[in-house]
Amino acid sequence: MTTFVDRVVLHLQAGDGGHGCVSIHREKFKPFGGPDGGNGGHGGSVTLVVDPQVHTLLDFHFRPHVKAENGRGGAGSNRDGANGRDLVIKVPNGTVVQTPDGEVLADMVGAGTTFEAARGGRGGRGNASLANARRKAPGFAELGEPGDQLDVVLELKSVADVGLVGFPSAGKSSLISVISAAKPKIADYPFTTLVPNLGVVQAGEATFTVADVPGLIPGAATGKGLGLEFLRHVERCAVLVHVIDTATLEPGRDPLADIDTIEAELTEYGGLADRPRLVALNKVDVPDGRDLAEIVRPDLEGRGFRVFEVSAATREGLRELTYAMVELVERSRAAVPPAEPTRIVIRPKAVDDAGFVIKAEEDGSYTVRGVRPERWVRQTNFDNDEAVGYLADRLNRLGVEDALAKAGANPGDLVRIAEREFDWQPTVYAGVEFVPGNRGTDVRLEERSARPNAAERLAARKARRQRPADELVAETETDADLDE
Repeated sequence: MTTFVDRVVLHLQAGDGGHGCVSIHREKFKPFGGPDGGNGGHGGSVTLVVDPQVHTLLDFHFRPHVKAENGRGGAGSNRDGANGRDLVIKVPNGTVVQTPDGEVLADMVGAGTTFEAARGGRGGRGNASLANARRKAPGFAELGEPGDQLDVVLELKSVADVGLVGFPSAGKSSLISVISAAKPKIADYPFTTLVPNLGVVQAGEATFTVADVPGLIPGAATGKGLGLEFLRHVERCAVLVHVIDTATLEPGRDPLADIDTIEAELTEYGGLADRPRLVALNKVDVPDGRDLAEIVRPDLEGRGFRVFEVSAATREGLRELTYAMVELVERSRAAVPPAEPTRIVIRPKAVDDAGFVIKAEEDGSYTVRGVRPERWVRQTNFDNDEAVGYLADRLNRLGVEDALAKAGANPGDLVRIAEREFDWQPTVYAGVEFVPGNRGTDVRLEERSARPNAAERLAARKARRQRPADELVAETETDADLDE
C-alpha cells in the first residue's frame, strides 16, 4: 500500500559559497611573490525534477528539511575550493510548487521537467582574483554568498484515475483492498480511513490507479468531517465511482438518498460535472442488501448511471466493475493530449535596467534593492577596512551614489542594503582615488586626528613666514612718519 500524502511543506536550504582566501606567495629569496589566494567554491543548489517512478510525497512528509552541500573555501597557491554538490529531489508528475502564501512557482508536468527551487551561493573571490593595476596585493578576499533559504509547499495535483466516493463505512476500503494490492485499515466504525489510500488495479492489459477517499458527509464541501481536505483529489480523478452501502442500518439512509447527498456535495465543490460516474451497490452478500439493490437499480439506471451489484466479501461483480472502470479511464486518457515538459521562459533584462532600485522609507532612511548590490554587501568582510573601501568603489561605479543623491539623500542619512545599515558619507568613501597602503587598510576610512600631520604643520610654518603685503605697506608708512 502507498500512503496517500499529497501536500507537504519543504524547508529548503541551498549550499553557502566558500570564502575566498587571502594569501601572499612566499618562497626562498622571494619574500613577496604577489597574491595567490584561491577562490571559494559555489554552494550546491536544490533542484526538483519530475520522475515517473515517484507517485507520492510520503518521503518529504517524514523528512521535510532539505539542505544542499556548501562550497569549500579557497586556499593559498591559487587553489580554488570545490563546488558543493547540487541536490536533486525527485517529485511525482503533476506536482505544483507554491509559496506558503499560495503563489504558484512552478507547475511540474511531464517527465524530466526541472525547477531550481533554491540557488546555491556564489563562492567568494580570493585576493589573487581581486588584484589589479592599482591594488597589486589586496589584503582582503570576498566572503561566500549565503545560499537561498525558503519554505515551499508541494501539492500533488494528479493522484489517481478513479476515485471511490461515498459515506463513511460504505465499504470503499474493503473494495480497494480486493481489487488491488493495497491494504488499508478496515473497521466497522465511521471514519476508519483518515487519509486517502492509493491502489494499482490491473484489468486485462490495462493498468490504472484507484484512490479510496475518506468518507464524505453532508457539509463536506464547507469543511465538515474530512471532506474539505480531500475533495480536491476527487477533482483530479478522471472517473468517479459511488460506493453505496445497501445493508446500512442507519435511519433515513437509502441508496438514492446517499447518492443525492454526495452529488450535492460534489456540485457545491464545483468543477466535477464532466466526470463520468459509476455506481457500485456494495454488500449484496447480505440478503437485505441484495433485495434493496434490486429495488433501487431501475431508478438509478433511469438517472443514467451504470449500476453494478458487488460484494467485497465474496468478490461478486468486481470483474465487471473493474472492466467498466478501465473502459472509462482509457477513454479519458485518449481524450487528453500527452503531457509535454514545461518550457523554460527566458526574460531578458530591460535596456534601461540599472540593476537596483532605491526606496525612500517613511522614517527618512533609504533602502537599496538589487541583486548585485545585495550580493556585494553579503560578500564583504566589514572587519577589513580595505574590503569596505572596495565595496564603496563598486557601489559608486554601479551608480548607487548618484542615485541616492537624486533621491534626496543627505550625508549622514541611514541607508540599508541587504541586512546591513550604513551612514551615507559619499565624500569620504566613494569616488576618491585609492591610495595603496598597508594591507587590510584604506586611508579613506581612517578618522582624522585632531593633531595636524606633518604636511599641515609645514604649510602652517610657511604661512607664518610669508608676511602679507598689507602688513608691509603699513610698516613702510610707519617708518616714513617717524622720519618726518
